[in-house]
Amino acid sequence: MKDTVVQILNFFGWAWWVEVKTENPRCTYYFGPFANQQEAQEMSSGYVDDLKDEGAQGISVYIQRMKPDDLTVFDELGETPDHERFPTLSGQLS
Repeated sequence: MKDTVVQILNFFGWAWWVEVKTENPRCTYYFGPFANQQEAQEMSSGYVDDLKDEGAQGISVYIQRMKPDDLTVFDELGETPDHERFPTLSGQLS
């Protein structure tokens, strides 16, 4: 039943996702969907640990309601995005 609720929330863009940005490599990763902010926050540390184990540096974590198009976005050119997202209801991890 919980999976169905999460899928419905995700369909409408109301599910919570963990967005993890790394400076090296310059990537954005999306993990989710989650039914609530607390569940996403609890899971985020495991994702950060995995990325650290892989050698990623400059890690920022954002917990937000969204519906990402891709789960991994690699910035080959190292360009700064046109817009900057500000953390909503989350902090940064280094």
